[in-house]
Amino acid sequence: MTTDPGPVPEPGRRIRLTPVPPGVWLVVLGGGVAVLGPLFGFLIGTVLGTERETLGMSPIYLFLFLGFLVAGAGLGLAGLGVRRILRHRGTIAE
Repeated sequence: MTTDPGPVPEPGRRIRLTPVPPGVWLVVLGGGVAVLGPLFGFLIGTVLGTERETLGMSPIYLFLFLGFLVAGAGLGLAGLGVRRILRHRGTIAE
């Protein structure tokens, strides 16, 4: 008993995989941190509640402010990634 493998596919065009330019993952990571930082800050502040004060502020405002600081760091990281992408574009010689 033999099995027929079926029709053999004809060779097509070659697939050429190209890596992403340096800095793309910094932009993705920085953008994610910039978006999620204030959300997690607000979430942590809400979980702690409003009945007690820390440093003279409600925990919601305090942790939201800290979330904005983390988001600023994420935007800085994304800016560094954009700079790396633009510098890499200038060095490509085709």
